[in-house]
Amino acid sequence: MSENELDPEDRKIVTLARSVRARNGVPEGAAVRDSTGRTYAAGTVSLPSLRLSALRTAVAMAVASGAESLEAAAVVSTAEAVPAEDLAAVADLGGAGTPVLLAGADGVVRSTVATG
Repeated sequence: MSENELDPEDRKIVTLARSVRARNGVPEGAAVRDSTGRTYAAGTVSLPSLRLSALRTAVAMAVASGAESLEAAAVVSTAEAVPAEDLAAVADLGGAGTPVLLAGADGVVRSTVATG
């Protein structure tokens, strides 16, 4: 599914995730949308003492900013699947059934997974 086929709000978080990945030159970009419509975008964090995926970083940013729930998340990556740890972080804040879009660098959504 291309960016143009997505709901406008989902297209926005895919675009934000793509932008972070490209701008920062990181392996992954991610963005989440909270229950009030605010978005949080982040890239992979890779420090000697701290390693976080882009999606877990975006969830942490949302929590740190006072978000109480998530509506959706998007990851731009070369990975074939969203890791279980990332899905768990989204579920912790968004609950079961929160959609997570996985897109390639071209913005084409390859899969959508609902958190368990």
